[in-house]
Amino acid sequence: MNTASAAFLATIPSPDQGVWHIGPVPIRAYALCIIAGIIVAIWLGERRWTNRGGTKGTVIDVAVFAVPFGLVGGRLYHVITDNQLYFGEGKNPLNALKIWDGGLGIWGAIALGAVGALIACRRRGIPLPAMADALAPGIVIAQAIGRLGNYFNQELYGAHTDLPWGLEIYERYNQADPNDFLNGVSTGVQLADSPVHPTFLYELIWNLGVALVVIWADKKFRLGHGRAFALYVAGYTAGRFWIELMRTDSANHILGLRVNVWTAILLFAAAVVYFVLAAKRGPREAPETLWSKGVPREDEPAEPADSAPKDEAHAEVAAAPDTVRDSAADKATEDPKPDAEK
Repeated sequence: MNTASAAFLATIPSPDQGVWHIGPVPIRAYALCIIAGIIVAIWLGERRWTNRGGTKGTVIDVAVFAVPFGLVGGRLYHVITDNQLYFGEGKNPLNALKIWDGGLGIWGAIALGAVGALIACRRRGIPLPAMADALAPGIVIAQAIGRLGNYFNQELYGAHTDLPWGLEIYERYNQADPNDFLNGVSTGVQLADSPVHPTFLYELIWNLGVALVVIWADKKFRLGHGRAFALYVAGYTAGRFWIELMRTDSANHILGLRVNVWTAILLFAAAVVYFVLAAKRGPREAPETLWSKGVPREDEPAEPADSAPKDEAHAEVAAAPDTVRDSAADKATEDPKPDAEK
């Protein structure tokens, strides 16, 4: 085996580019990964919701509100915590609107997405914590799929490493805009620190593990009242804490730690407290409480087909004059004669 082959097998190569064009239309791997993650989350959430006794199609209705709210929230969090990228001398504030160039904060996406989900749940007359429990594994799987977008964008990686799974990072060049490496194509030249820790891959694997733990615990202990969602938050933030410490991309710091590290710590503590307190609310929500208002249940007995004519007949008798009703009553009380005597 020659040296080049050994080097290739000992590292993970990055894609040559993350954006392709069909005519003037850009096809972005980052956006495709986000869309794929949303589809998986809705599919899994729908299955879990109906298995718990909820109305079919409810998760899609919730997603109509939660997804756009979540995308706005994710972008807002990114712009606020990394405002130096968009505001200040030499910066273009309009770039903050270019969500297709990457930059979504999961914390903001979950927070504002929950607002959208709350609106949808109230319209349906169902409890938000129960819906959150059904969606939890799908959300963290969607996050795992979304991390593949970071792989195509060559972003959010760690420091140099000689481990066999080190990630190769290449220079990218965009002829239209030499400063826009995100939309560029690889030159084949590796950056000085390459290979690096593939922190996107670490988080991807961790997220899939969290999804399996939540599904297992939810099935075994019949978690309810938002406890499955709290378990997801605690599990995800525990991993995000140590993975965030490995990243070398620029970020704002508070007391020597990255902002996202502090966020992970606070959310982990809040999730653990909620998980403990929610246990006092008793067993999982009853299936009938998850059925959307205004939607007839399949197990409800149908009204007899001949009930309407009977009701109409009784109404006609009640509305008839007293003499007619008396005559009808007299005929009903007469002793009928045998056919042979007629």
